[in-house]
Amino acid sequence: MKRYIHFYIVFLAVAVLLMSSCASHPDVPSASKEAKSLPAIFPDYCDVTVPYNIAPLNFMLPADEYEECVSRFTTPDGKQQTYGSGVKVQIPESEWHDMLNASKGKSIKVEVWGKNDGEWLSFNPFEIYVAPDAIDEYLSYRLIEPSYVAWTYMEIAQRNLTSFEETQIFNNEITMNDRKKGQCINCHSYQNYKTDNMLFHVRLANSGTVIVNDGKVSRVNLKRDYTISSGVYPAWHPTEKLIAFSTNLTRQAFHTANPNKIEVYDLASDMILYDVKTDSVSIVSNDSTLLEVYPTWSPDGKYLYYCKSVPLPEEMKDKDIRTTYPKIQYNLYRRSFDVATHNFGDEELIYDAASADKSVTLPRISPDGRYLLFALGQYGCFHSRHHDADIVCIPMDKYNGAALTAETSSPVDLTLVNSAGYSDSYPSWSSNGHWIMLASRRDDDNYSRVYFAYFNNGKVGKAFLLPQEDPEHNTFLLKSYNRPEFMVEPVKISVNEFSKVFDK
Repeated sequence: MKRYIHFYIVFLAVAVLLMSSCASHPDVPSASKEAKSLPAIFPDYCDVTVPYNIAPLNFMLPADEYEECVSRFTTPDGKQQTYGSGVKVQIPESEWHDMLNASKGKSIKVEVWGKNDGEWLSFNPFEIYVAPDAIDEYLSYRLIEPSYVAWTYMEIAQRNLTSFEETQIFNNEITMNDRKKGQCINCHSYQNYKTDNMLFHVRLANSGTVIVNDGKVSRVNLKRDYTISSGVYPAWHPTEKLIAFSTNLTRQAFHTANPNKIEVYDLASDMILYDVKTDSVSIVSNDSTLLEVYPTWSPDGKYLYYCKSVPLPEEMKDKDIRTTYPKIQYNLYRRSFDVATHNFGDEELIYDAASADKSVTLPRISPDGRYLLFALGQYGCFHSRHHDADIVCIPMDKYNGAALTAETSSPVDLTLVNSAGYSDSYPSWSSNGHWIMLASRRDDDNYSRVYFAYFNNGKVGKAFLLPQEDPEHNTFLLKSYNRPEFMVEPVKISVNEFSKVFDK
């Protein structure tokens, strides 16, 4: 009897395997009507350029228009495979990576059919170009709800970009011992894309900066008698145990009619340098009449870039910032840095955004030092909710000592990166300089999602959404991806190990 039961179990397992195989590799329709257009797939992966190590680009047709979807992928060697279940195309990771490897430096042809009211439609085929350049294997981000007071379920997570594996770096629940007061975790940062030296902040209850120094965890208080706050926006020096911070007195306001919804602004902000080895804080700049924010180092560590506000007109200087915030604009500066003495040079104006009635934030220098990325909006230093915010990229060889402007900077064409009428912000570079990442609200205007674009010697490809195992994931995820950061390796310290620093 046991023998027959064993045979029956094996038979069922094989049958299920065969059924799942048939379901994931369906036949293409034998007859169809030409739609004469590209398929309206979500995410939009039509004619994108992707790294050869990215996770599967799963997508779907609109469920309110189609009953079924079938897609055929053809690699340059002529091999074909079909996928489709319901309106979704979900590709097994191993098969997808086989296709990428076969198409490196070339492209995969994709054909899509959709059934609408019982009739199959065939769409124009498109290409997925496979770049010969890899993307960093890991990405980290804060997942945050838009309620602005819901601390409990906030987390910093990391994602393996070659697969769909996501794990927590830290979450609030494990240390929420003061439920009435709560706490916020934010601003994770790494030294040169690696995780043995990293940090994140904890505000309110259990406040402090959690610093990992050569793999050892501690919690420090960066507030000094001579600073306006503890460190806020960080930037690790690429080679030294030094971290530049802005110190900020930040406020936020909520609009009732303005489509931008939220304003985040500073009452005061300065720049400091923290020495991890000596636990010492020194002032970089502290002009009490202006605002300085968003430090970032050049890849060689010889310059510190940052944003600084321009003076308000005399008639507005003493007025409430809640009425003057639309007139606060930032330009981009840098100071040279001597690693041996920790001394900074004189301030240089690099990009004059205010001359074009704009405001620049979040600068990032490419790993080869040749290009400068930043976010540009009408005003302010927090463009995450500003509909006019776009990403700008300029070649640094245009800078000869005279401040660059919109007219003189010869910006790189980012038409395929920026969205129309939605916030595009928080740009950054992959460690090899071939991939741009940004946070964009283009999908629903409510939540920031992560997008990537290929960068090749000043030529930039179409931006594409972070792939998910279920293409509906970003539709139903009621959290924003905040401060996305590239990493070449995962954070190795566990959530529980991080939590122990709060018991000291």
